[in-house]
Formats: sequence, structure tokens, C-alpha cells
Amino acid sequence: MADQLNLLASGQIVPTSLHTEVQRSYLEYAMSVIVGRALPDVRDGLKPVHRRILYAMHELGLTPDRPYRKCARVVGDVLGKYHPHGDQAVYDALVRMVQTFSSRYPLLDGHGNFGSVDNDPPAAMRYTETRLSPISHEALLGDISEALVDFIDNFDSSQQEPVVLPTQLPNLLINGSSGIAVGMATNIPPHNLGEVLDGLIALIDHPNLSDEELFRLIPGPDFPTGGEIMGTEGILEAYRTGRGSIPMRGICQFEEIRPGRGRQRRNAIVVTELPYQVNKAGWIEKIAQLVNANKLDGIADIRDESDREGMRVVIELKREASAQRVLQDLYRTTPLQTNFGVIMLALDRGQPRQMALREVMQAFLDFREATLTRHYQHQLEKTENRLHI
Repeated sequence: MADQLNLLASGQIVPTSLHTEVQRSYLEYAMSVIVGRALPDVRDGLKPVHRRILYAMHELGLTPDRPYRKCARVVGDVLGKYHPHGDQAVYDALVRMVQTFSSRYPLLDGHGNFGSVDNDPPAAMRYTETRLSPISHEALLGDISEALVDFIDNFDSSQQEPVVLPTQLPNLLINGSSGIAVGMATNIPPHNLGEVLDGLIALIDHPNLSDEELFRLIPGPDFPTGGEIMGTEGILEAYRTGRGSIPMRGICQFEEIRPGRGRQRRNAIVVTELPYQVNKAGWIEKIAQLVNANKLDGIADIRDESDREGMRVVIELKREASAQRVLQDLYRTTPLQTNFGVIMLALDRGQPRQMALREVMQAFLDFREATLTRHYQHQLEKTENRLHI
């Protein structure tokens, strides 16, 4: 007790109220999560962990024409040099960059079990292998140098890492992003590359292009698992304001099938695509639970006939059942119809900002212009130096 009083008297301990300390510390934590972990940068569309994974793999020379390397090696390099957080968090981020059902244009090429649309977990990082995909190697990392983008010290000042990648493609729009920060969240849908590029070219040629013309070139999101978007009202609201709700449905068709030898033909609903981020196995289990609880009528059997060629879930109907009515019940009671809540929130000049579609595209164009300016300025300086010699 006497020692504590002596410390107070010496001024080494500064008394402060709990309210003030919690407020200050929580604000520091919130800003660290918002800026350093959870939100993507509007310029390259990447969160810090994704950017560090790509840069570490670039430094390891894991180009598309080189052999795959163990994911454990990549994760170790990322942790040791750039990202002092949990190894499982880094591996989870890496896995999503490989999955074709999570990313519209995967930034990594994987070899091994990286999970499935049924929510099967990926194999441990000591088994799986990866390398850069062509799109990330050419379009995100192809021009990387200190002449084009700024580099900063890593966490222990032993390495340099890029603040942003000099991407040549609007990665934030073509691959989307999702994340939960502190007091805010982002959920940006993926889009078709060709449509987004058409929109960018139109904005370059006609800076005052109307929203109607822009939305005609980019009519809506393009989800990797397919599905069907219901109406345009939610899309237009999201594109104009940066926030909206997009209703989606799976793709279904009616077929007449023969359940087995000697049995009569029956009507069936065949589902070939599910809404984005809907777990197929979980959806089938949900249907089975509703049928067993007598909350969903008209279904005799459900089979998952999916294979490497694609998804095919057969919902066999009872003879007296109306296929149209059962389908409507499936839309109403299961995730066969769901909403994608759009929140176009990203870091713009280091600050979180909700942006409309046009603002996101303009931010990318401004960044691309600045990058090209730095590139040509660097080329000019090199040429002038050679002339001087």
C-alpha cells in the first residue's frame, strides 16, 4: 500500500476516471478494427489481411506458372512479416480467396480441399496448396513497385509493405466484400467484370453520364452461385444511396421423373442454383425439418444429385400436390428466397464512407489516374537521368 502511495506521489501514475479511460481505449480499439482489419479500401477493394496475403505470395514468387506452395508456408510468411494476428484468421481469409462459390473472380488458385457450398470445412493448411491466380498476378500485382504506390514499415519495422496495391481492375466491385467492424458493417455484392468495365469507360468518356445510363450498363450484381434477382427497385436504391435490399431466388424448374423401376412418374421441383451465401446442405436440412414438423406439405422425398457438373437438388412431390404451391411455400419458408442487404461502405482516404455506385467507380478512376501519373513521372525521371549521363 505504501509503495502504491509513493508511485502516486511521484507522478508515475496519473489518476483518471473509468468513464474517460474506457471511452478513449474503446475508441482506439474501434478505429484499429475499422481501419486495420474489417473494412476494404475503395482503391484496391482489399482488407489488410488480403493485401498482405497477396503481397507475401508475390514476394515468394508464387506466380500462376510456378508450382503450388503449401498454404502453411504462405500463412507463416504473412504472420511473420506483415500480419501479427491469428494463423486461423489468415488461413480463413486465404481459403475464401480460393473458393469459386465465394469469389466471383478468385484471386488465388488452390490445390486440395478448400471446402464446398455445403459448408464442408477446408482441409488443414498443412495439406492444401496455393499460388496466385492470373487475375491477381497481372491486374493487382503486375505493376507493383515503390514508384507507383507508397510503402510503409511493417509491425516491427523489419519489412516494407504496400499501403495499397496498384490494381488495374475495380476489385471492390467485381469481387465485392463483407465485414463487421465496430458500430458499422459492409456488404458489397460482386459484379460482372465486363459490365463494370463498360461503365468505367462510359464515365471516362462522359463524366456527366446520367444514373439511368450507368445503371443500364451495370444492371445489377453478378453472384458466383447464380440465382435470380427479383426486380430492380432494391438494386437502384443500393446504387443511388449505397444501401438497399436485393431479393434473390434460386433457379428452379419443373420435371416429371420416374422415382424407381415399376413406380409411376411423379412431378418434381429441380433446383439448379441457390441464392448467394445460402448453404445447400443447411437448406436441405431445413426442408426436411419443416416436412417432419408438418409445416411443409406436398413433398415426398428430397435428393441431392449434385456433382462436378453442377448443382441439382430434386424435390419429389406427392401425386396430389401442386408443384406451383409447393414452390411458393419453399420461397416463403426456406432460404430459397432471401434478401442480400447491400451496404457499400469502404475506406476512402483512410475514413469509412458509405458510397453510391458512381462514387465507388469515380474513386477507382481517380486512383488509377494517380497511379498512371506516378508511373509516367517515374519513366520520365529515368529517361532524364540517362540523358544526363
